[in-house]
Amino acid sequence: MATTIGASEDAATYYDHLGLKLYSARNYTEALDYFNSSIDQDASYAEAWVHRGDALRALRQYNASVDSYQRAAEIDGALVPAWAGLTESYAALKDYANASLAAANATSLSPKNKYYWQREGQMLQMAGRFPESLSRFSQALALDASYKDAMLYQALSYIAAGDSTQALALLDQYLALDHSNKVVYNARGMALEAEGRYAEAARAYDKALEIDPKWRTALGNRMHALLAQGKGSEAMELFLKV
Repeated sequence: MATTIGASEDAATYYDHLGLKLYSARNYTEALDYFNSSIDQDASYAEAWVHRGDALRALRQYNASVDSYQRAAEIDGALVPAWAGLTESYAALKDYANASLAAANATSLSPKNKYYWQREGQMLQMAGRFPESLSRFSQALALDASYKDAMLYQALSYIAAGDSTQALALLDQYLALDHSNKVVYNARGMALEAEGRYAEAARAYDKALEIDPKWRTALGNRMHALLAQGKGSEAMELFLKV
């Protein structure tokens, strides 16, 4: 890989910048080569380790990306992208315990970033720690009261925690901003079912199915709502169409 290093940049920085250009063009394999060259020039260059982790993650080499992000964090524990990258790689590996720990580091270092709070909440949610996730979503919403993703995921945690009233309030706030998300209607149907409001739940599932008529999750939930109303014939008709 022959190239001329600019006078104003050292070799590690120069190779890293070349890698970033290739990464932006989605040429992840060649970008990885340049990030490796950057690290060969200066193994203490934490940002190059992060960028290397990003390229490895894009190539779905998740274990290797974890190693790269961890190396960056060892060099500079205050480097937020290292913890954010670890969060995503651990999530891809379905290691939600470590993902939530990495996400917690990102939020502690960057407490004004709503996305990091929302992402920590999601990782706790995926780990089954629903009550703990609620405060993280609240932090995200405190930073942006119209943050739709935080509304949706907090509503899902409320449903899991058995608080359908809070869930419905959040889902209605979401729908006041956006009517195009099938997941929101499906979640609303689940919350309504939890309150025994089966007819309303069926209508919520209908809304989800207007967006995606073949969505099996909403179809199954609608069948359940119909059965709960004693509408076995309608439920069977729907079952035969699935």
